[in-house]
Amino acid sequence: MTAPERRTIESVRADFPMLAARMNGRPLAYLDNAATTQKPRAVIERMSRFLSSEYATVHRGIYTFSQESTRLCDEVREKCRAFLNAARPEEIVFVRGATEAINLVAHGYGRRALREGDEVLITELEHHSNIVPWQRLCQERGLRLRVAPVNDAGEVLLEEYRRLLGPRTYLVAVTQVSNALGTVTPLPEMIKMAHHAGAVVLVDGAQGAPHRATDVRALDCDFYCFSGHKIYGPTGIGVLYGKMKHLEAMDPYQSGGDMIESVSFEETTYAPPPAKFEAGTPAFVEIIGLGEALDYVSSLGWEWIGAQEEALLRLATERLSRIPGLRIIGQAPHKAAVVSFDLEGIHPHDVGTILNEEGIAVRAGNHCAQPVMRRYGLTATTRASFAYYNTAEEVEALVRGIERVRGVFA
Repeated sequence: MTAPERRTIESVRADFPMLAARMNGRPLAYLDNAATTQKPRAVIERMSRFLSSEYATVHRGIYTFSQESTRLCDEVREKCRAFLNAARPEEIVFVRGATEAINLVAHGYGRRALREGDEVLITELEHHSNIVPWQRLCQERGLRLRVAPVNDAGEVLLEEYRRLLGPRTYLVAVTQVSNALGTVTPLPEMIKMAHHAGAVVLVDGAQGAPHRATDVRALDCDFYCFSGHKIYGPTGIGVLYGKMKHLEAMDPYQSGGDMIESVSFEETTYAPPPAKFEAGTPAFVEIIGLGEALDYVSSLGWEWIGAQEEALLRLATERLSRIPGLRIIGQAPHKAAVVSFDLEGIHPHDVGTILNEEGIAVRAGNHCAQPVMRRYGLTATTRASFAYYNTAEEVEALVRGIERVRGVFA
C-alpha cells in the first residue's frame, strides 16, 4: 500500500469497485456512508481468497487449515486491540455489530449489576440501538431511564448531563458521534463526570470509529463498540471492548459451543473472556475481512482521512446553506461528515426519490433516531453522509440534485 501522504483521492477511489457503478444511468454518488460504507478491493479479495483456498472452521480442528484459520482470527483480535489501544486482546469480544454489543452489555452486565431504583443515563442523540435495550432493562428491573437533552445546535447540554448524574446513576450509555446529526460528543468530559458519580460508561462508537482514532484507555471508558460494515469491512461482524474486570464479572449473553470450560448434565462452567461471550461458530470469514479493513484504514492514516472528510463537511455545509428553504439540522461546532437537512414543504422521501434518479444515494427517514427527530419537530430528514473517498464534485452533484427537487415542487 502506498504511504498515506502519497495517496490521491483518485487512487483511493480506484480501490473501491462500487464507486465506479452507475445508478439509474448516472454515475453513482454514494452519500450514505453513515448507514454502511463501500468495501475496498483488498477486503473483497482477501475474503474471496480465504473462501476459495484457505477455508476451515476455527478452534475445533487439529488439521493445518483449521489451525491457520484460528491463527488468522487471533491476529485480527490483536489488530482490534491495537486499533482501540486496549490493554490486552482478551478485552476484545467479536459480536455481529454494535447493536449486539450493546445488548450483550445490557443483558450480561446490566441484569447482573443493576437493582431496582438504579438509573441508566443516555442522551437525546442516541440511536435506537442505544435506547431500546436500556428501556427494556429498565422496564424489567424497575430501573429509571434518564435522558440528557441537547441544544438547538445538537450539542449535549453538559450542565444538564451533570445534574442528571446522581447517587443512583449506575450506567451511562452515550454515542461517540450522532448518526442523525453528526455531532461529536465531548466524551472525555462526560466519562470523567460519570466516573466521578460512580457510574460505568458504555460508548457506542458505531459512527465514531470510522472517522477518528479512538484510544479506549485514554478515554477510560468501561465499554466501547463498533460495527465492521461502517468501517469499510463486511456486515455481520463487530467488536465489543470491555475492561477485563467487567468482562470477568458479566454473565454470558448466549450459551452454546466453545464458550464453556466444562459441561455435565449437572453443571456448566464457562470459559474466561472473550470466549465466554462468543458462543457457536464465529463469523470467521467476516473477522478476516474486518482485519483487512482495519489494515486499509490504518494505511491511509487518520490525519489524511480527517482532512478529506473535514473539507467535504465544510463544502457541503456552505453550499447547502445557500439553498432557499433548506435547513441543516444539527450544526454543532464539532461534527463528523454528516449533513442532515429539511427542505421546506418537501418530504425527505420525495427528496431521496428524485436524488436517486440523479444517481445520488442519500438517506431519507428518521435514521433510527426518532427521539432526536422529535426534538426538532420533525419525523424525518434527508441525510448526506460522507467518507474520505467522496469528492467535491459529488457535493456539487448533490446541490444540483436538490435544486432539481425544488424545481419539481415549485
